[in-house]
Amino acid sequence: MTRIDTNSNIGQGTEGIDAITYSTDQWEAAALFLADWGLTNISQSDTLQVWETLNGARVNVRRTDDDTLPPAMEKGPTLREVVWGVRSDAQLETLSQALASAPGFLDQRASHGTLQALDPHGLRVVFQKSIKRAINAPGVPTNTWDDVRRVDQPSPIYTSAQPVEIGHVVLFTDKLEAAEAFYTGLGFTTSDRYPGRGIFMRCSVNGGHHDIFLLQLPNKPSGLNHVAFTVRDIHEVFGGGMHMSRQGWKTQLGPGKHPISSAIFWYFENPCGGLIEYNADEDHLTEKWVPRDFEPSPTAFAEWAIDGGIDGHTRRQPKVEAGTGFLTEKR
Repeated sequence: MTRIDTNSNIGQGTEGIDAITYSTDQWEAAALFLADWGLTNISQSDTLQVWETLNGARVNVRRTDDDTLPPAMEKGPTLREVVWGVRSDAQLETLSQALASAPGFLDQRASHGTLQALDPHGLRVVFQKSIKRAINAPGVPTNTWDDVRRVDQPSPIYTSAQPVEIGHVVLFTDKLEAAEAFYTGLGFTTSDRYPGRGIFMRCSVNGGHHDIFLLQLPNKPSGLNHVAFTVRDIHEVFGGGMHMSRQGWKTQLGPGKHPISSAIFWYFENPCGGLIEYNADEDHLTEKWVPRDFEPSPTAFAEWAIDGGIDGHTRRQPKVEAGTGFLTEKR
């Protein structure tokens, strides 16, 4: 998502997520899944898969026992690293001071152009000058009652999706207060919250609703909930989701709509770890936004949602058992 320029605050040069690194013991399934997800394979070896979104954000996949990675937050396939892109060397200098006391801090600007440390969950966070490129990937205009934008032009039908960028990460946390303080210290801004349960944060005051969401559940240790990938419009969410269904991948929940961020979503189970989401039409916030408090509930999570997805062949919901709620909690 294009960020609006601003010159204030420590985090205001942060462009969002440049890259993520998964680790998995489901090597072949991961490669098949990410290809079907719509990412471009840049390189592949016995120890590293490198994939790319349309704007150049990278998805790296390594083996679970890869000794170049920090200890995992949890057992099994999961997220091991998030790389955040910034705009300037001055931003990196400011962040170096903010990160200096964090566990695992390494200043590798001279050799790799990066800063890295561990967040309170043991997840490695890296900051670098952003590698993402400007692209032209327009979504379809929407005709509202009072503002007709699409004239003599039908809305598209997507046979699959090509994610534009890595939109956000969601982490289970058993250290909500410490995690909030850590990311606030790096310039992240609170968008909305479930008091005592979760906090939505964006890495720039002017930007999408959230780049990270920290969710604390009773007796739930730290780990990955999901990674979201932004696509061009809601039609691509539907087309991408039905393509994944045709390929045999399992829907966790969706399509649906989040009332808190307004985004249209579709979640799948991911052999790289946790869940993975297509989303589109997220709210864009500025310094005028006032954070809101919500009570956790199925309707706070989803205004509406289809349990079991939509079958890509019949274009209908498959027969599914009634669920117990909308929270995307791994079972």
